Amino acid sequence: MALLRLIYFLLLFGLCFAADPFANFDLELSYITVSPLGVPQQVIAVNGKFPGLGCKCVVFLGKDGVLGTNCPIPPKWNWTYQFQVKDQIGSFFYFPSLNFQRAAGGFGPFIITNRNIIPLPFNTPDGDIIIMIGDWYTRNHTALRTALDNGKDLGMPDGVLINGKGPYRYNTTLVPDGIDYETINVEPGKTYRIRVHNVGVSTCLNFRIQSHNLLLAETEGHYTMQQNYTSLDIYVGQSYSFLVTMDQNASSDYYMVASSRFVNQSLWQRVTGVGILHYSNSKGKASGPLPDPPNDAYDTSYAINQAMSIRQNGSASGARPNPQGSFHYGSINVTDTYVLRSMPPVVIDGKLRATFNGISFVNPDTPIRLADKFNVKGAYKLDFPSRPLTGPPRMDRSLINGTYKGFIEVILENNDTVVQSFHMDGYSFFVVGMAYGEWTENSRGTYDKWDAISRCTTQVVPGGWTAVLVSLDNVGAWNLRAENLDRWYLGQETYIRIINPDEDNTTEFAAPDNVLYCGALSNLQKYNNLTSATTAYLFSIIGHWTIEAVSSDADHVFGWHLDFILSFPVK
Repeated sequence: MALLRLIYFLLLFGLCFAADPFANFDLELSYITVSPLGVPQQVIAVNGKFPGLGCKCVVFLGKDGVLGTNCPIPPKWNWTYQFQVKDQIGSFFYFPSLNFQRAAGGFGPFIITNRNIIPLPFNTPDGDIIIMIGDWYTRNHTALRTALDNGKDLGMPDGVLINGKGPYRYNTTLVPDGIDYETINVEPGKTYRIRVHNVGVSTCLNFRIQSHNLLLAETEGHYTMQQNYTSLDIYVGQSYSFLVTMDQNASSDYYMVASSRFVNQSLWQRVTGVGILHYSNSKGKASGPLPDPPNDAYDTSYAINQAMSIRQNGSASGARPNPQGSFHYGSINVTDTYVLRSMPPVVIDGKLRATFNGISFVNPDTPIRLADKFNVKGAYKLDFPSRPLTGPPRMDRSLINGTYKGFIEVILENNDTVVQSFHMDGYSFFVVGMAYGEWTENSRGTYDKWDAISRCTTQVVPGGWTAVLVSLDNVGAWNLRAENLDRWYLGQETYIRIINPDEDNTTEFAAPDNVLYCGALSNLQKYNNLTSATTAYLFSIIGHWTIEAVSSDADHVFGWHLDFILSFPVK
């Protein structure tokens, strides 16, 4: 088997070929000092890089690394897990999931490519470009966390980073001199696949490239109907692939822009990321005003219409040689409906907290499925309400009791004052409806029941709702949360616990002997340098992957979240 370990990833990008049953990724987490906005600050690096290294592989299986499903990696420990790669393709990213650490970095891209036998639904691009955008604070993540703990709002970000770098000095007043900015080098006439990820804290960003069309091709593991956009709103946690042809003249470089949305633009003008697209035959630097953002101050329907224009390419194959649209979700009867309402943060028991349906989630001391296996009493409750509570909000460990192979409707209502995005681990869901106002039973008449995009992160505008449909075919306990980091940290999340009622439980492996233990099971943990620990619940090995995450910081515990979501029952 050792002879099959053909590829060892220590470079910025590595490639796993379809015939290789093994590939190794060593990810070492540590702190380094950088100055992306001109202010020295401590960030979380992966293998010494910020953002973290990227990995390119062939077909992938999802991994959920949040507190309800895994114990954190203790300081100075190694943790290796093995899992199958299957049933998903596309553009994803990983990030640390504990203690507001994502606001300090620790994130990086993860590309999952088609097997050779499955053609792309477009001509093979001439190159692959990764762009990671996100709002950024010069305060470190512990200071941001402390502000929330003290009942304060985070306030306006200090800027937007593109690939870990600050803005090009397009404006001498807004951008100080000496800021390092991102430059993407391209060849004229070639077409590139540009993968854009919003890895920020809480700000929706509009992405655009001056004078270039963005031909949307894929989002979060599913191919889309191909259509051109001059710009696209990318909400926190979302990922997109664009095909961009370098068909402009090279009289000068071109701006790449990621600017804040759904905020007061006059106040937030400096919260803009700017990079440079540089043709090899460019004759000069970019200059002049930035390309305009969407002009929708008096058109509230713009953002929703754009979001609902993203449709699934039902004729394209994904990870398997069958069309993505072969699952006719619109003809399946819904078994349960959950209306999840988010509200502005409130004080509960003397602490600022955020809620779903009036419940602010408290993370369990013992991961949910381990608590099940070892019969840990009181670890959680299976009583999450399907509708908003009418009484005072409370803190609780309340979970949704999902029905295996059920088909549920989830209505995400945003009664908060900020635009939000929501994410579900372990699944892709169909985004079938979205609107301003209050959702009612009659709103189902507006649903797209034919070619809605399947994805794992969706947005909800303030004062609006988004409806998604989910087939619960993946056994486990899966996090459903606000992707806005401040709301997530303050408790706006829950889990859907899904159990196969069959006695032999063939869809889920038991926890391995060397799984991480914590909480009520801490006494079971072997205190040594962990190696070869597999993910807690895993089955059906086709490919065999090992990722090792190493915490080299002595004082901080890291949770590791690989944000790759699957669509089939493989866990």
